[in-house]
Amino acid sequence: MKRTFDILFACFVALILVGPILLVFLAVWFTSKGSALYWSNRVGKENKVFKMPKFRSMKVDTPAVATHLLQDPKSALTPIGDFLRKSSLDELPQLWCILKGDMSFVGPRPALFNQDDLIALRTEQGAHLLKPGLTGWAQVNGRDELPIPEKVALDVEYLQRKSFSFDIYILWLTFIKVIRRDGVSH
Repeated sequence: MKRTFDILFACFVALILVGPILLVFLAVWFTSKGSALYWSNRVGKENKVFKMPKFRSMKVDTPAVATHLLQDPKSALTPIGDFLRKSSLDELPQLWCILKGDMSFVGPRPALFNQDDLIALRTEQGAHLLKPGLTGWAQVNGRDELPIPEKVALDVEYLQRKSFSFDIYILWLTFIKVIRRDGVSH
């Protein structure tokens, strides 16, 4: 049921947001050098690596590390990068990963390939068995502000509580948080 919901809802969202997706694509393309899309290696279910697209919010020469590890994250942003991140519009291309089956709407956010501490803790706690999500229980409970052990504890809680109704609840909370821009630190 979850996979069917993901496919149908991703198609619905893509159709409704085709205009904004095109506008964001053009805005990124016209305001900074490089491709409008950034494809990063992410860790998915059972620690398999996949390519995940985002609208590029960072300058082309920015190292591929978690944003909080950058010396000065604000200086690495493109002219519209801060807006894209705070509005979560940079995440829209991940609808492709949901349709492809690498991601779901709800699950732990996919780790960067080099976030060894996060990957190891998720594996140790069994959360690596979950398909990563566009949003998740950790996202609606702190997002960027959470330390890794707390994120993983929330991922494990999601693993234990996962159900269709819980996913709908998380999607609703995500919508509210995105509108309010809660939990976005960079």
